[in-house]
Amino acid sequence: MPRSDFVFFHRLRVRYSEIDGQAVVFNARYLDYADLGVAEYFRARGIPIVPGPGTPEFFAKRATVEYVRPIRLDEEIDIGVRVQRIGRTSLVLALELFGSDAEDMRAKIELIYVHVDLGSGKPAPVPPWVIERIETG
Repeated sequence: MPRSDFVFFHRLRVRYSEIDGQAVVFNARYLDYADLGVAEYFRARGIPIVPGPGTPEFFAKRATVEYVRPIRLDEEIDIGVRVQRIGRTSLVLALELFGSDAEDMRAKIELIYVHVDLGSGKPAPVPPWVIERIETG
């Protein structure tokens, strides 16, 4: 999707510890970047991310990554995040990693998060206040 479809971005610089023997970002790090992007997206919308009373508990149900072009050491990457769909107990998030050029997309990531009641360990409805902050953010 075009960069203009995203209303939230978080920028990071690739560190040495994130690259592999080919001097590109190690494939598992892309999900680290996705996790960081979602945390910053939630923070920007006033959705708590620190465990405690009132913090919604989302568990990853599925994660898919499509690697488009390598990311290299010391590059600045923008993580675009948007909620694609809100279900009764889940969120589908679309993320894309962009290089310095506005249309230089490096990876596409889709995450499905399920809101869970920690006491029972079972899916629970996404709290209405979370939906409101996503929809009005």
